[in-house]
Amino acid sequence: MHVGIALRNMGDQSTPDTMSVCAAAAEASGLESIWVVDHIAIPPEDAEGSNGRYVDPLVALAWLAGATTRIRLGVGVLILPYRPPLPTAKQIASIQELSGGRLLFGAGIGWMDPEFRALGVDRHRRGRIADDTLAFIRACFDNDEVTANGQTFLFRPRPLRPPIYIGGSPPHAWKRAAKFGDGWLPMGMTPERLPQARAAYGEICEAAGKPLGEVVVMGGLPLNDPNEAAGKLNDFREAGASRFVLGGRYADSDEYRRRVDALAKAVGLT
Repeated sequence: MHVGIALRNMGDQSTPDTMSVCAAAAEASGLESIWVVDHIAIPPEDAEGSNGRYVDPLVALAWLAGATTRIRLGVGVLILPYRPPLPTAKQIASIQELSGGRLLFGAGIGWMDPEFRALGVDRHRRGRIADDTLAFIRACFDNDEVTANGQTFLFRPRPLRPPIYIGGSPPHAWKRAAKFGDGWLPMGMTPERLPQARAAYGEICEAAGKPLGEVVVMGGLPLNDPNEAAGKLNDFREAGASRFVLGGRYADSDEYRRRVDALAKAVGLT
């Protein structure tokens, strides 16, 4: 099981200095990946913890790609209905190309009503929009020539497509992952619930004629007790998770370093 850690592209921690120091600490530790999140228009009443400050996730990952050399770069998850398909596909391909194939692409449909209103997007159509975008992104990575709006064009650069992990709740996320993705990225998953959920996801994959996809879990760990943290990681591993991403807040880069060190110890990297 690969283990990564979230890097805050939001709030006071999303300054260039803090993000670069945090990324360097995560890379030096030997952890597999760093992950950012996506919000685009936070209303004032929901700004606690971020003050409404969010660096765009794809811009953040492109910047982090230049600040690192080895660690993989994840977004968990990019809200597809917020963005036009062709520029999004181009940005994803560009990050994958310039990072040397390090992108881990989590994709979702979104949930926050105010963001949809600010963008002028019908929230009730978010599933259909996401499916159409995923189909288009896959077509771009599968073909040098792609057609959109009746116009054929060259899609280059066309690096190896990054793995696509579909976020969201079952059963819709499972069906979307089986059709368009390489795995499922649930939120709030526990080791106790994961085997049954993974088995149900596997049934949908089998019905779609595809192998069981990966399961990427994002969550917390008791970092104050390395043995307990290691035990919980092992529980997720035995339950069938292919990746675990540590989430959670931190005040500054010093606290982030301590979290990275504790996680690396729990993983057995130190």
